[in-house]
Amino acid sequence: MADEIAYKTGMIPDIELVIALYIAAGLKRPVEDKERMKKMFLNSNLVVTAWHQDVLIGISRTMTDYGYWSYLADLAVHPDYQKRGIGRKLIAETKIRAGNDCTLLLLAAPSALSYYRQVGFRNLTNAFAADRET
Repeated sequence: MADEIAYKTGMIPDIELVIALYIAAGLKRPVEDKERMKKMFLNSNLVVTAWHQDVLIGISRTMTDYGYWSYLADLAVHPDYQKRGIGRKLIAETKIRAGNDCTLLLLAAPSALSYYRQVGFRNLTNAFAADRET
């Protein structure tokens, strides 16, 4: 199966496919607001996707300066394809594309904390957030 998965960069899938994946994966994003979802992707400069034939099964959405930092905003893998290394591969492809000079940062959902530790991220205690209004 792993050799049947194709990883692609340089393209943004149809937003309907992205929304369906986010819903299936349980990713908490404004999936009911298609225009906002489009804006999120149009303003992300590094998107890596995973495909099984013509089915979108995984995605990594990142903002990066390609020189110092990258923010991994979203990582989603369809539940039917989880525990097969697809998330790890999406992260690895993201790191390769961003470059070795970049630190990869993310905010993890509480349910994903153990996953990110398993794939090599370290927990930080020096992060801050200003909440969005909507």
